[in-house]
Amino acid sequence: MKALVVDDDRVLADVVAFTLQREGFQVIQAHDGEVALQQWAAEQPDLVVLDVNLPKVDGFTICRRIREQADTPVLLLTVRDKEDDIVHGLGLGADDYITKPFSPRQLVARVQAILRRAGKLSTPGLRQVGRLNFDPARREVRVGQAEAISLTPLESRLLDYLLLNAGHILTIEALIEQIWGSAGGDRDMLRQLVRRLRTKIEPDPAHPIYIETVPGLGYGFIKPEDRV
Repeated sequence: MKALVVDDDRVLADVVAFTLQREGFQVIQAHDGEVALQQWAAEQPDLVVLDVNLPKVDGFTICRRIREQADTPVLLLTVRDKEDDIVHGLGLGADDYITKPFSPRQLVARVQAILRRAGKLSTPGLRQVGRLNFDPARREVRVGQAEAISLTPLESRLLDYLLLNAGHILTIEALIEQIWGSAGGDRDMLRQLVRRLRTKIEPDPAHPIYIETVPGLGYGFIKPEDRV
């Protein structure tokens, strides 16, 4: 699927783009309203993540013009205390909004909800790295030909995030934010969650071959070709 991310804050646009790319989106970016409209017409994305305050053409105008021509799902980015912006944007046909600042996990949840309502979101497919197969929809993991193992929602969220970033080390802070979000987690909770997941997927949890610990930094899922 293809997403158009529109924000004149290039750092935030890169964060949004990276988050969506991890979810399998092809991402196009635009940093002003004129380019955004050109990109939308040329690329016909499946989703538009749209900031309200933009140079040249504002987000409200973009939303209205899109809605005049198509039913492309639109997620507005708004400042937390701008209730009038939210009401106006929804009145113009935006599908949902998210207030700044927001977590990657919240962004993904909003995007999935919009696409599900629009009938564009299919059930998440199986994820496979080496001999490990993970079914996010059923929250089941299978190693090789062994029987499927059921995971808790938190264990499933952790494994999914590690698999999406297989071969890369994820910081403790990023993992806590992704797994618990605004509900709040801490290093101890993450350590215990990693330990529980290892007992389910590692042949020998004391000597893990899948989930790597990098002291002082975080954790990563080891690709088969990276193992020594």
